[in-house]
This record gives sequence, C-alpha cells and structure tokens, in this order.
Amino acid sequence: MANFQTHLTASTVLGIGYGAAGFAYLGAPIPTSILAAGLCSVSGMLPDIDSGPGRPLREITTFMAAVVPTMLIHRFERWGMSPESVILTGACIYVAIRFGLSYFLKHYTVHRGMFHSFPAAAIFGELAYLAAYSDDNMLRCFVAGGVVVGFLSHLVLDEIYSVQWDGAPRLKKSFGTAMKFFGEGWWPNISAYAKLIVLTLAVTVDPSVMQGLQTGQIAQSLRRITHIGQQQPVEKTAAGGSGQSRR
Repeated sequence: MANFQTHLTASTVLGIGYGAAGFAYLGAPIPTSILAAGLCSVSGMLPDIDSGPGRPLREITTFMAAVVPTMLIHRFERWGMSPESVILTGACIYVAIRFGLSYFLKHYTVHRGMFHSFPAAAIFGELAYLAAYSDDNMLRCFVAGGVVVGFLSHLVLDEIYSVQWDGAPRLKKSFGTAMKFFGEGWWPNISAYAKLIVLTLAVTVDPSVMQGLQTGQIAQSLRRITHIGQQQPVEKTAAGGSGQSRR
C-alpha cells in the first residue's frame, strides 16, 4: 500500500488544483478556496486513522481537534452563544477529539475496515458540510467536496498499490479492501450506514438547506455549477455575505 508521504503528497497536489478550480470557475473567495485545498490535503490521511497508534492517527486527530471548533464558531454564534460559551465549548470539543476520539480509534478500530470505504467518504463529507456553516450552500458543498476528494485519493492509491508488477500484474491480498461499499462483519456495516443515514438526515433538515430550497438559492447554485467553463463572469459570493461579480 502507499505510504504516509505518498498519500499526503497526492492529496496536497489534488487540493491545490481543487482550490484553484473553485476560485477560477465557481467564484469561491480566496479564503474558502484555501480552506477547501487544505482540507483536501489533510483528508488524504483520513482513512488511515484506523491504523492504530502512529503518525496518521496522531496528525489527523491533532488537526481535527484544532480545526473543527474553529469551523463551528459561526454556528455557535447563530445559536446565540456568548463568547465565553464559545471558548468553553471549543475547548471541550478539542479535548474530546484529541484524547477521546484518539483513544477510541486506537483501541476499537481495525485497519482496512469501513474507514476504507465509499460510505466513510460520504460520512466525512457530510460532517464537513455541517461544520462549514455558511449562507451559501454552494460554498459549503465546495468545502465538503474537498474532504471527499482527498479521502477518495487515499482509497484510489491504496488500490493502485495493491497491484504488484513482477513482469506481469499480480493482485495482492489487499486488493479490493479500500474501494468498497461493504466490509467484513455485520456490525461495522450497520454502524457505518447508520451514521451515514443520520448525517444525511441532518444535512437535509439543516436550516440553511431548507431556506435555500425555499428561496431558490440551491437551484441558483446548481446553475452556477452547470455554467462552469463558459466565458461569463462567475458570481462570487463570500460566506454569509452578498454576491458580486468578479471581472
């Protein structure tokens, strides 16, 4: 399988291209494009957080502990939380991820289990969508898409490295264990798909999604995506702000 450095390099290159494409063709603001590129880069390590004690788990949990509370600040403010409550909540989330989640993953996961699967990619994408609060649903999808792209790059590389060339291609035992919809055992599958269903429901009932459907913003975002590549100015909307054309 590909090593840590290979996964990180591939997802970083993809992230740079993904962020640049979002800025050039979707009109995403520079900070949003950089955020999406960074999340794509780091997400290339996400599937390996089930590998037990080691660098991937340590790096990912440390990054998530720092970034997740920051991404949730706007949502906390919309809930009317005081600055003190925001700080305390952010600190609790940091501790829960850095130590609680790290301990759980270290002791209760199996490498190449359901963390290496398409449902897991969707789960992390939906988590990123819910965390990246914005009045512009297209920008939220763009940020979440960066996580999914980085995650999938890991799965693809693992499958590529599962083919060994000894004069002729030969499949290793690990072939097919990364890009999958179902893993071994009934409980990991039920657990993964239950999380996916719950998060999908959370996304669909999110207030900004409902508002976007009512105001037609989501339909407008879809039209913006379908117009990619046309020689027309793309409306550039800052998160939570009004749009303006980039000339």
